[in-house]
Amino acid sequence: MERQNVTLSLPKSLLKKAKVLAAKKEKSLSQILKEAIEEKVVEDSGYEMARERQLSLLRTGLNLGTRGRVSYCN
Repeated sequence: MERQNVTLSLPKSLLKKAKVLAAKKEKSLSQILKEAIEEKVVEDSGYEMARERQLSLLRTGLNLGTRGRVSYCN
């Protein structure tokens, strides 16, 4: 996998907490950030897939067994 460096600007207090978290998990700060970004990307793509699936169902419609007739119950 090809990698590319990025510059990131964070508040010092957040950076300190992130470094402590990385140390607790015995991971690098880069690895912690990579995992967090991957999680967001997967979450977003999962949402998009579910959205497309539901929109497809709306376009297609569902067979409710009524043959297009609506019956009213009194």
